[in-house]
Order: sequence, then C-alpha cells, then structure tokens
Amino acid sequence: MAKVDWSVDGAVRNVLLNRADKRNALDGDMIAGIQEAFTKPPGASERLAVIRAAGSVFCSGLDLRERARAPGGASSIEKMLHAIEMYPLPVVGVVQGDAIAGGNELALHCDIVVASTSARFGMSLAQIGMAPSWFLCKKLMEVAGPVITKKILLLGDPLPAKELHDLGVIAFLAEPAQLEAEAGKVIQRLADNAPMSLKTMKALINREMAFRDGIWHHDIDDMVEAVRTSSDAQEGIAARLEKRKAKFQGK
Repeated sequence: MAKVDWSVDGAVRNVLLNRADKRNALDGDMIAGIQEAFTKPPGASERLAVIRAAGSVFCSGLDLRERARAPGGASSIEKMLHAIEMYPLPVVGVVQGDAIAGGNELALHCDIVVASTSARFGMSLAQIGMAPSWFLCKKLMEVAGPVITKKILLLGDPLPAKELHDLGVIAFLAEPAQLEAEAGKVIQRLADNAPMSLKTMKALINREMAFRDGIWHHDIDDMVEAVRTSSDAQEGIAARLEKRKAKFQGK
C-alpha cells in the first residue's frame, strides 16, 4: 500500500497520508508522493484538492530516524509545501489529530483548514535543537502573525486547535464526530464556486503575500544551517528517539 494515495473524484482531488503506523511521519517516499499529487495540473472538472490523513495523527513531522541518517537541509520538504501553496485550486486540509513540525507546516500550507477539537498544532524544533528555514517561518508569520509564531516556535509546545481557531489561524473547527460533515460542507461550497474565480483569487493572494521572498536572508540561512548541523541538533534528535530529556550545550 502506498504511503500517499491520491485520486480524483469528480470536482475533488483527494490526497491521503497513509502511514498511520508511523504517525504519518514524513519520509522521502511520502514527501515525493505528496509533491506528485500537487504537481500534476488539475483536470477540467476539478475544483479543489483535499488532504486527509489515516489514523489518529494528521502528521508528526519529518521522520526523525530519516533525519538522523541524512542531516541535510529541508529543501525536499520546502519543494513539497511550495507545490501545495502554488497548486492553482484551493486546498483544504482536514486535520483530525496532531499536526506537529512538518505536519503543522503541511496543514498551514493548505488554503483552508478544517480541524477537530482534539487536534493540536505545533513546532517542537527548539526542543530538539533545530530551527525552521526562512520559507517555513515565513508561512507561520503569514498565517499566525508574530505573537503566535513566537509562541509556537520559541516554546515548542503544541497548541490546541480551538486556540488557533479563536485566533483566526485555522478557518473551521468541529467536534471529532462532526469533522467529516463539517469538511464536507466546506468542500461542497468550494466545488459550487466558479473555477476561474477560485484560481484567480488564490493567485492574487499568493502574489500579494510573496513580498517576504525578496527580503535579504542569506545570513539567516547560514544560521539555520549551523543549527541543523550542530551537536545540539544531534543530541536533540537522539534524545527524542530515546524518549529522554536532551542535554544541550549550545554548540
């Protein structure tokens, strides 16, 4: 069974994260599968795409065992998320459970999020000695604003979906038993709208938010890379895998 399944059903391109036994942690195959789903142009009948996940967890982020084996940059994840962001039609994320680190970014790169009250969103990178790239932090800033971005990044603790809904970070909230019904309403409303309008509006929003791409940030990129390759990062990943408290040395 594929780790990512996707198909088109009428107006909807359905994308399923299908690695429930690993909390839908993103490995190379999953990243490639998601990118493929959002790289192929939509057909004439399509109006939107929907991302769901199997199991109780939406996505726990990058598979740390894979990260420990290949401690390179985040370029593959960034390309995948960029494909979602630039997909010409609206993308709905149906988040039934925790969306952490890369999973949080995956959810927030969707145009509209419908989340369960049992879901939590967070970026635990500071707790394992890592830092987000410019691209990933930019999306948090766009969606959540500086105050919530700092709370998410600097503390690293997951925030309940209700808190983010109340702050306007995610669009729709539902009790777990009503999640699919609520998502179905949103999906139908989008499918009923004019496709040229949807494409144009998404392009408008993306273009108007692109100004941060032009800000000089090569020095920040160097800082992020230094964090990724630090001894603290190696210790943080090892500690998380071994389920113990990390002992950071600041180097």
